[in-house]
Amino acid sequence: MAGSAAPEIALTSLAPSPQHRGVRVLAEAALPTSHGRFTALAFTTGPGGTEHLALLHGRTGTAQVLVRIHSECLTGEVLGSLRCDCGEQLDHALSAISAEGAGVLIYLRGHEGRGIGLAQKLRAYALQEQGLDTVQANLALGLPVDARDYSPAVAALRFLGIRSVRLLSNNPRKWAALAAGGIGCSEVVAMPATVTPHNRRYLDTKAHLLGHRGLRLPAPEAGPG
Repeated sequence: MAGSAAPEIALTSLAPSPQHRGVRVLAEAALPTSHGRFTALAFTTGPGGTEHLALLHGRTGTAQVLVRIHSECLTGEVLGSLRCDCGEQLDHALSAISAEGAGVLIYLRGHEGRGIGLAQKLRAYALQEQGLDTVQANLALGLPVDARDYSPAVAALRFLGIRSVRLLSNNPRKWAALAAGGIGCSEVVAMPATVTPHNRRYLDTKAHLLGHRGLRLPAPEAGPG
């Protein structure tokens, strides 16, 4: 239940040194949230690398751990943009982990706009206003459709001793990254999305062009007969 006092995890006790299994621990602190109490772990996976965050709740164990790998989205999570479902997914994942009583959320920074950065993301938005979808907009800017690297999440899970997960995701690239990193995925738990006029095409693109599963989008309204 959200707000319940889950047993705290001393992450520093999990590693014999600040640098272990490719992960460098930078800081650790308790983080009470509206979804419950978490332990926050800031980490990098290389010299001068991007700082990422792992949020742990309860005693996770090592197998079939409920996990969310979440990409940073300033516009959706902080500003409440209706163009995407990122803020909703973050809230849903934290709530699900809290309700489970244990789990991990890996928050990957540097993933804005599927890895193209904030300014380029806004340029892509401008092209979408002209009728392009998110894939077409990235390509029109000479950018990759998806430039995100999930290896820091894999490294963090391995650092925590997690061998298999139940993954909160609709994105097949995430469970493929886990498999490539030697982490089993015993279940993929679909993430719901609230469809609005602002995000409908974005969600359609995720489902039909990027292979995202479990979105359960309503059928488009029929035009005049």
